[in-house]
Amino acid sequence: MTARAADRTRYNRATAHLDAPIAIVDLDAFDDNADDLVARAGGKPVRVASKSVRCRALLERVLARPGFAGIMSYTLAESLWLARAGFEDILLAYPSADRSAFAELAADPKLAAAVTVMVDDHSQLELIDASRAGGQEEIRVCLELDTSLQLLGGRIRIGALRSPLRSPAQLAELARSVARRPGFRLVGLMAYEGHVAGVGDALAGRPLRSRAIRLMQATARKELAARRAEVVRAVRAVAPDLEFVNGGGTGSVQHTAAEAAVTEIAAGSGLYVPRLFDNYTSFTARPAALFAQPVVRRPGVGVVTVLGGGYPASGAAGADRSPVPYLPEGLRYDPQEGAGEVQTPLLGSPADDLLIGDKVWFRHAKAGELCERFDALQLIEGDRITATVPTYRGEGKTFL
Repeated sequence: MTARAADRTRYNRATAHLDAPIAIVDLDAFDDNADDLVARAGGKPVRVASKSVRCRALLERVLARPGFAGIMSYTLAESLWLARAGFEDILLAYPSADRSAFAELAADPKLAAAVTVMVDDHSQLELIDASRAGGQEEIRVCLELDTSLQLLGGRIRIGALRSPLRSPAQLAELARSVARRPGFRLVGLMAYEGHVAGVGDALAGRPLRSRAIRLMQATARKELAARRAEVVRAVRAVAPDLEFVNGGGTGSVQHTAAEAAVTEIAAGSGLYVPRLFDNYTSFTARPAALFAQPVVRRPGVGVVTVLGGGYPASGAAGADRSPVPYLPEGLRYDPQEGAGEVQTPLLGSPADDLLIGDKVWFRHAKAGELCERFDALQLIEGDRITATVPTYRGEGKTFL
C-alpha cells in the first residue's frame, strides 16, 4: 500500500460517520509542516499568514509552538477581530481603506497596541487621520518595499504589483513623513518576494521553463538581498527603534532567513500545503488540508460523478487554479467539464471501484481559500477525528 493509499484509508475510517462534502486537516502533517518551517527559518521567528489558515483554533495551535510569533492578517476588520479574541501581535499585510475600522483602532488602546497597519503612500496616512473620528491612540505603521525584479532599465518587471516604494530614498522619505506626523509610530518594514516564495521551480514535464524560473529566482534573491539591506539601513537611520523587518514566504523561508537585515519570516501556506506547492525544489512537505465530495453518479465504465467541487483559487485563471483529485490516486477531470459548480465527472480506472456515497478526496490549489467553502474543519489524528473546529466562515466572518 502506498503512503497516499494509507492516508485514504485513515481519512475514510475517521470520517465514516460523516457525509461529504467535508473538509479535514491532518494534524500530524500540519505539525510536521510547522516543524519544517521553523527549521528552515534558522532561528528567526515565523509570523503566521492568517489568510492561509482562516481558522482561529489552528492559528492558536501553531502559535503555541516554539518558533512561531505573531500573525500576518489580510484585512483590518479581521485584524481587529483577532485582537479582540486575544491575539496580541498582528501585522496587517495590505493597506486598508476601511474608515470605520480605523476609527475603532484609533479609539481603543488594546487594539492600537496589538495591530500594525501597512502603508506605502502618504495618502494612506491622510485617510487614517481623516477616519479617526476623535480617536487619539497612536497607530503602529509598517512600510512595504517593492520586491520585484526589474531588468533592462525597468522594461522587464517580474513580481507582484504591490508597493510603489522601491529605493532606499523612497522608503526613507515615507519613514520621515510617518515620524513627523503626530499619532503615528513607524515600527516595521515588510518585503514579500512572491515571485520567489510563491512560484514553483520544478514544473512537471517542463524542464526548460523550470530552469528559467530557477535562474530568475537566483537573480532576484541576490538583487533583493542587497537592496533590502540598503533600505533597512536607510529606514533605521530615520527610525532607530524599528521593531521588525519581515520577509519571505513558504517557498523562500531559508533563503530570506539567511539575510542579516531580516528579523522575521512570514509563512502560512506551508502548514496546509495546497497543490501549488508541489513544484518546489526548496522544500517538501505533507498535504495537510483536504476536502471530500461524495460520489453521486456512475455514468459509465471508468467514470464517476461527484457532487460539486468547483472551488477555483484566486489568481490568473488556468488549470492550475482548480482543485486536484487526490484520493484515490489516478482520477482526473473530464476536459469538457472540469471541476463543476454542482457536479464534477472524474475519469480513470479507480472510478470503477467507487460506489455511490463513497468519498473522493481533493486538494485545493491554494491554502486558506478552502475555508471559504466550509464552515468547519474536521481535525484528524491517526485514524480518528479529535476535534471539529469552525473556520472563519463558520464563525460568521467573511472578510473578503
